[in-house]
Amino acid sequence: MPTEVQEETFTLEEILAGLKEMHRLILWNDDHNTFDHVIHCMMKYLDYNESQAEKIAWKVHNEGKCAVLEGSFTEMEIYRKILQQEGLTVSVD
Repeated sequence: MPTEVQEETFTLEEILAGLKEMHRLILWNDDHNTFDHVIHCMMKYLDYNESQAEKIAWKVHNEGKCAVLEGSFTEMEIYRKILQQEGLTVSVD
């Protein structure tokens, strides 16, 4: 039985952005995620302890966004997809 492969395409702008050495994963405030869910996701996927995760949740709530991780474009894209599947609003900068 053949294996299905899902192709993903990137624009030239996205490819060039990937050449930057460091990128940031930005968590945005939204109206549908609870503090508990955000804290849970920060602890489960990004290895923050509970106190750190709570500070992130409050910063997002008060300032509208928070950089939660830095690394390569590829690494940030992986975490972006994981957190988006959990319903969080995230982007790579």
